[in-house]
Amino acid sequence: MKISQKGLYALQAMMMLARRHRQGAIKIREIAYEEDLPEKFLELILLELKNARMVESVRGAKGGYQLRRDPSDIALSEIMRLIDGPVAPFADAEQLRVLIDRDLPHRALYQVFLDVRDAAARILENTTLADLVTDVPPRSTKGKRAGKKKEKGALLPMVVGGQESK
Repeated sequence: MKISQKGLYALQAMMMLARRHRQGAIKIREIAYEEDLPEKFLELILLELKNARMVESVRGAKGGYQLRRDPSDIALSEIMRLIDGPVAPFADAEQLRVLIDRDLPHRALYQVFLDVRDAAARILENTTLADLVTDVPPRSTKGKRAGKKKEKGALLPMVVGGQESK
C-alpha cells in the first residue's frame, strides 16, 4: 500500500492535534515547526480536513486549529480516504470476489489478495488517533530544527519477518 507525502503530513498534523486535544487551538506555524512540515502545504491540508469536519479553526490571537471530535472517534482510514482515496492496496472487494468466482485456476491467488485487502482496511478502520498517541510523550523540537529533509514521493518501508523490503 502506498501513502502520499500529503497523506503522511495529514496524519502527522492530526497526531499532534490529538496529543494536544482539549488544550486549545494550535497555530499552523507551530504545527509546521514542531512536526517539521512545510507551512504552506500544511495550510491546504488543514483546510481539507476542516471541510471534512475533522478539525475546526479558531479565530483570534489564541486561534489556530483543533480536533473537532475526540481522537478516539477519528480512525486512520477516515483521514487516509480523505487525503489519498481508497485505503485498499488492491482492487475493490467486489472485483476480487468476481475474479474468485470466475477465474477458477487463480482463485487462491485472488483470495489472498482479498484477505490482504480486508486485513489492511480493518487495521486502518480500527486504529484511531488516540491509539497512536496514548502514552507517547509529545516530540519536542523547540529550539532545534530537525536536520533531515523528507524525500518527496518517498514510500514507507515495510518490515516483514524482521527484514526490510521496499
